[in-house]
Amino acid sequence: MNMPGFPVVRPRRLRQSAALRRLVAETQLNVSQLVLPLFARAGKKLRHEIGSMPGVFQLSPDEIVREAAAAHAAGVPAVLLFGIPDKKDIKASGAYAKNGIVQQVTRLLKKELPSLLVITDVCLCEYMEHGHCGIVHDGKILNDPSLKLLARTAASHAEAGADIVAPSDMMDGRVRAIRAELDNEGFADTPIMSYAAKFASAFYGPFREAAESTPKFGDRRSYQMDAANANEALRETALDIAEGADMVMVKPALAYLDIIHRVKQEFGLPTAAYAVSGEYAMVKAAAAKGWIDERAVTLESLLAMRRAGADILITYAAVDVAKWLR
Repeated sequence: MNMPGFPVVRPRRLRQSAALRRLVAETQLNVSQLVLPLFARAGKKLRHEIGSMPGVFQLSPDEIVREAAAAHAAGVPAVLLFGIPDKKDIKASGAYAKNGIVQQVTRLLKKELPSLLVITDVCLCEYMEHGHCGIVHDGKILNDPSLKLLARTAASHAEAGADIVAPSDMMDGRVRAIRAELDNEGFADTPIMSYAAKFASAFYGPFREAAESTPKFGDRRSYQMDAANANEALRETALDIAEGADMVMVKPALAYLDIIHRVKQEFGLPTAAYAVSGEYAMVKAAAAKGWIDERAVTLESLLAMRRAGADILITYAAVDVAKWLR
């Protein structure tokens, strides 16, 4: 490209005012892109704050409705539900129980806030007594036997009214198993948002406190992705799409902007970025010390995810962001 240079071309001309900068901005943040994660557990009037995540709570169903209603009133169109059961076992029975905590809250939200999109996290770790995302035998996480439980869980969420199911376990073949189960149970129109490229990350630490899902032995590196592997992330995403994923996700977000960009460029599907608990906690901690501007850093971080190619932004700061964007 042959372009004239200075002094004919002066890029600063288009930066002279806030209105002018907004007019020519290449990337936009909008409340319609936001998803708020919520943690549900049994009880009434329960708001248990997560120590490592200021402003984030484990909430009883009545409080979930209150929190979701406030978020929706601020413009946030969707929530992502995680459940914390009263009891855990080796079959994750609470994950697919008809009256499990996520199923209860989904029904309640769809009754009280019908226009709110309810996305449900489909995983087993919170419900397994050992904290892993699949069935364990002799210290090994078993892939194929876990698929049936994941499929049952997704179908139970759809039956409760979930608008989107989001498998996060990273078992091979789980999208195919879930799609088949949904179709067989009459939920052919329920979309799947796959955690397609979910990395084994140190940024998940605060989440494990919030979801009470820390593994009791080992780690999740045999099924979550190695942070070193970008090409593998594309293969994982391609497999999930071939198996029936309607939307895909990259998790975490900020340290994986290159993956977000490549996934969006390669496949073009609606792509979500999950600004995970560690990202949120670091911003909160630094802001509490007065070291950074929380609003400016949060918005810049989300803008970076959008610039990389994310269409959907899952963030614990969704309500604040919605208010900041007014």
